[in-house]
Amino acid sequence: MGLRFRKSFKVAPGVRFNVSTKSVGASFGGKGLRYSVNSSGRRTTTVGIPGSGVSYSSTSSSGRKYKSSAYTQRNEIVRRQKEIAKLQELERNQLEVEAYENKVEMIKSIHKECDDEVNWLEMKNTPSPFTKGEKGPNERIAEEKLNSYKPGFLSKILKQEEKKKKHLIDNIEKAKLEDQQDYLNWEELVETATNVLDGDIDTYFKVIEEFAPLDDLLEFGSGFEFFMEDPHSIEVEFNVHTESVVPTQVKSLTKTGKLSVKDMPKTKYYDIQQDYVCSSVIRIARDLFALLPLHFVYIHAFDEHLNTSTGHTEQVVILSVRIEKNILQTLNVETIDCSDAMQNFKHNMKFKKTKGFDPVEKLKIES
Repeated sequence: MGLRFRKSFKVAPGVRFNVSTKSVGASFGGKGLRYSVNSSGRRTTTVGIPGSGVSYSSTSSSGRKYKSSAYTQRNEIVRRQKEIAKLQELERNQLEVEAYENKVEMIKSIHKECDDEVNWLEMKNTPSPFTKGEKGPNERIAEEKLNSYKPGFLSKILKQEEKKKKHLIDNIEKAKLEDQQDYLNWEELVETATNVLDGDIDTYFKVIEEFAPLDDLLEFGSGFEFFMEDPHSIEVEFNVHTESVVPTQVKSLTKTGKLSVKDMPKTKYYDIQQDYVCSSVIRIARDLFALLPLHFVYIHAFDEHLNTSTGHTEQVVILSVRIEKNILQTLNVETIDCSDAMQNFKHNMKFKKTKGFDPVEKLKIES
């Protein structure tokens, strides 16, 4: 029996990967490489709650009627300032409630965001931009501009003809370099696609790093670590940090437009927590299946949990699941309840509506 080596790759919170100009598909096949990294459709809200920006002063009045138009106008201005201040307070309150509702909806809908599937075979068969040894398209265009150049009357008078020609000749050299870079990009694209189709694990990790399919989940503070022993299965460990992601308060507007903030009921908190964790799991699997020719994705969700025997919090596994691509593709991600959807896969999860998650064992990788 041959030896099996386990390789890993880690992405930490706060880390962002920028795809360089030489990265996969930078110049060719870009449309097929990454449609949405989220992104296009990637759904987030940034909210600031500034002060009203309105200052006013008011004095008590005995009901005197002022004859001066300035005094009368001052009273009208004060009245209008008060109305504006109230309106701005209402708008701020509405915005804060909308931000709260949006966050809850977003963390329960993470699984709906996914990049389009990468067609590595199509990329492997992408034709070269030009035949090596021949002139490239950029060089030919630059030469045509030089050959078709005809100096105008003013150029001759001002003796700019030679300067213009030199500029066009310089452009030909620049065009040659652009063609060379395009050809190198194409070679890298084909090589990467070939390696992916051949099941090269190092290339898998390179693709994950450059495409960063889960980078928006890093905004929740989740870190990821990927492990592989064979090209058909990948193992992912990630930290859900539910304490900092799931809100503990419910925000709403009163009938008078005031902001109401109440502690969230425990059952509602744990319900959102479970939806968030399970939604993240399905999203991770969907993105990895879209990016790489995998059959299985093993995902282990970690979170902080109080060990009552020691009094210390520990990082424990709260969900371990084996997602099979063929089964996942049959689910309607727009309408599923992600927590219920775990029943479709082999998984370990202990969850109580009044207590939340309990620690579980990690699933073992099936060979």
